[in-house]
Amino acid sequence: MQKFVRRTLCAAALFAAAAASAHTEVKLAVTGSYSLPAEVLAKFEKNHDAKVTVIKMGSGNEMVNRLILTRSNSPLAAGARHSIGNLAASARELVERQYRVLKHDLLPALREEGVQIFFPADWTEPLRAWAHEVFMREIEPLLTPIALDPAHPFPRISSKTLNFAVELDGRDAFGRRPGLAIVQAPRVLPQAFRVPPEVTGVPHGILLLSSVIKGFMNELFPGLTVKSQCSFRLTRNSDLFVDEEEMTNLRSALSDELGQRPWGHGVRLEMTADTGSEVSERLRKEFDLDEDDCYFVDGSVNLGRYTKVIELVERPDLLFPPFTPSQPASLQKKDLFSVIAAGDVLLHHPYESFHPVMDFLRSAARDPQVVSIKQTIYRTGADSVLMESLMEAARAGKEVTVVLELMARFDEETNINWAAKLEEVGVHVVYGVVGHKTHAKLALVLRREPEGLRRYAHLGTGNYHPRTARLYEDFGLFTANEEICSDVHEVFRRLTGLGTAGGLKALLQAPFRLHGTILQAIQRETEAAQAGRKARIIAKMNALLEERIIEALYEASCAGVQIDLIVRGVCALRPGIPGLSENIRVSSVVGRFLEHSRIYYFWGDGKEPLWLASADWMERNFFRRVEVAFPLRDSTLKRRVLEEGLLNYLQPDTAAWHMDSAGNYRLGGELLSPEHDAQQRLLRKLTGRD
Repeated sequence: MQKFVRRTLCAAALFAAAAASAHTEVKLAVTGSYSLPAEVLAKFEKNHDAKVTVIKMGSGNEMVNRLILTRSNSPLAAGARHSIGNLAASARELVERQYRVLKHDLLPALREEGVQIFFPADWTEPLRAWAHEVFMREIEPLLTPIALDPAHPFPRISSKTLNFAVELDGRDAFGRRPGLAIVQAPRVLPQAFRVPPEVTGVPHGILLLSSVIKGFMNELFPGLTVKSQCSFRLTRNSDLFVDEEEMTNLRSALSDELGQRPWGHGVRLEMTADTGSEVSERLRKEFDLDEDDCYFVDGSVNLGRYTKVIELVERPDLLFPPFTPSQPASLQKKDLFSVIAAGDVLLHHPYESFHPVMDFLRSAARDPQVVSIKQTIYRTGADSVLMESLMEAARAGKEVTVVLELMARFDEETNINWAAKLEEVGVHVVYGVVGHKTHAKLALVLRREPEGLRRYAHLGTGNYHPRTARLYEDFGLFTANEEICSDVHEVFRRLTGLGTAGGLKALLQAPFRLHGTILQAIQRETEAAQAGRKARIIAKMNALLEERIIEALYEASCAGVQIDLIVRGVCALRPGIPGLSENIRVSSVVGRFLEHSRIYYFWGDGKEPLWLASADWMERNFFRRVEVAFPLRDSTLKRRVLEEGLLNYLQPDTAAWHMDSAGNYRLGGELLSPEHDAQQRLLRKLTGRD
């Protein structure tokens, strides 16, 4: 923070020095959450004979849009506009590709399987009659068409809702010429309808809500002529602005802000390709958007509604085959704590069940020897068994502390509701550290045993969310190792209390040692390669963006270190560039399960340090979040993670997307093939499923 303040004022000083007048007015634009200490600001004004006006401009995105992109003519701003223009072009190309795949690949493939989505142009008379009945019975009573005139201004459009712009001709009962009307589809309406086979002549006929409304739009405007109609969807900025410097109660402030989320500034407008130029221009101006923010699509404005087909069509043969997660034999014993006390236990979700994690907290809640439970929560769901166990423990008189991250994006309301429920039964609820999201995945149980108090911990790479644990690939570790448990206790102390940070012996914590330790590990591999010794780096994560890490990896590659990066999402590093990154390979695995674990492996002159972590290699994870990376002390478990979590994905024939030196991806191996699919291999290995 101090460094940022110094940089900010140095920049302002340069502007002041460059000014011609003796007295200078400096306007300093900052994000809504940023503030300068009053004494620092006063000192600056005095030293530079300047008057500083601080302008708060909301979120960082809003600041960029308002200041750089629209108001500045500087070379920096011009470069920013050029870069964003290129991004917009790439995004538009991607959207067009999505609709081509839908139209030319997915829909024909579904038709071959007897699953057909009928659009109004394809309707037969029996289908039209059936659709009309559905429209009049289930849809029309919920629609409120709004004709635009001085008495009926443009309605507020909620983010990501289905809407229609309708051009009308004629006069209504009051003699008015409406011209343009807006029809909003309430979210309570189903997005798709299953049509009986006897109506369509196919086993599985589907009608989309948008098609039904479009097909009978004239019913909403009796006596008028519908000249044209189009559907559109507006995406609004969903960032929540909470002034962390001025607020006194984070939960209360966030609750107030959540009500405004659906009404943030518009950032993207999707319209069907049949939208007329006048209508599109009207919509664009209404939402204060540039042309680059507008997308004309060849189909429905929300491709997400096609996922409803999965729920409406009973074709299990077209779905992934079900499986039952396995469970280590040791954990099938009744006394879970004695199992953990005997040695560390590793779980690999979703191949291995998440139930032991729930049993861990349930047992802690009901065990009379347990005196304390501490838990971090980032995402957990609205019906979490884990949270119920924590409340049960509190009702039983145990000391329960929950570090609940209220700023978990799009889970804020759920977490606020849990906070209220937890506090009602006596749980100590804290919201972590202002300015740093608590993203670490930790649970700590303190149990009274004959030898004295003993700690038991669970550490993971994924959220304490039972439902996503069946879809996300993650690792979790049960341990009673005193060094690790002591470190977990220290992390909770830092989160719930005040004081200087004590040294951790086993864990790496962001924003403190994690970034520096990773840089040091990369540097050691670099030095080993330069000295002619074996060097190796393998890392798996969701995103790689942090500049200093990328620079260190480039240096390691130049030194001869063999580096494999398994990055599911965005990666700012370019592999395979001669003289820079020819020893780096980047691959991305996308399959049945969401690859979510974070694993850092280094050769380390044969010591092979390996960490599991909650953190991606991004600036926010290293410096603006509370993250934890934990080592595996058991050599057998370390080997498991190395083989299952890393080497399994690096086999030559594995189906994966490989990045080239230009930043483009190409597919290697056959997707969803049992022989080439890394996830299928783990399913066979860990669940015994053929």
